[in-house]
Amino acid sequence: MDEPLMTVEEVSVMLNISEQTIRRYIRNKELNAIKFKRSYRITRDDLNRFIKERYGR
Repeated sequence: MDEPLMTVEEVSVMLNISEQTIRRYIRNKELNAIKFKRSYRITRDDLNRFIKERYGR
């Protein structure tokens, strides 16, 4: 895995939604994330998949 990992904060800024909402998506398994210490990291592929499924219809 050579792609950079994004933080919850970075994803929330990109999607213009709160960090709390991003964490809820992760908790509900709507958005895949990797647990890293006490936080989460999201791959670009997982974010793109989430955007297509959620908004791409």
